[in-house]
Amino acid sequence: MEADARPTSVDPPRGFFAAHVDDKGRLKLPVNFQQYLGGMGDQKLFVTSIDGRTARIYPISVWEQNEKFLAELSSEDPGAAEALGFIANHYGAEGKLDGQGRVTLPTELRRELEIENQEVRVDCFLGGINVYSMKEYEERNRRFREGLEEKLNSAKKKGFR
Repeated sequence: MEADARPTSVDPPRGFFAAHVDDKGRLKLPVNFQQYLGGMGDQKLFVTSIDGRTARIYPISVWEQNEKFLAELSSEDPGAAEALGFIANHYGAEGKLDGQGRVTLPTELRRELEIENQEVRVDCFLGGINVYSMKEYEERNRRFREGLEEKLNSAKKKGFR
């Protein structure tokens, strides 16, 4: 899906970055994330969650690609398409970056993820920005380390350097 995203003059940030959601539910994005979103050429964003564990901030052009995908998916797997669309809309709202590089997270979303007035971790993946609570970030870090040596060896056999 990322190959279809609008070209950007700024590469997506790599790695995880610390950020903070303030008491009004505004997430202050690191400067390189602000530059990345600015390079996408979209003023509007769609902020949601698909899994109820992490938030996703989509440039509207990327979210519109997801909507087209869900429309196509509805003919072969209507249950999955309806479920994903419902959850995305349940947590989601349109937004934009303010002049200070903040985006407001929908109330239901930030309460569900327990990220009100909290430190979070952000990364960029497949054209959007992931927002992880510290609890979720630490859980994934622990889980993905299990069997890491075996996973690395397998990947090296397939060409990972």
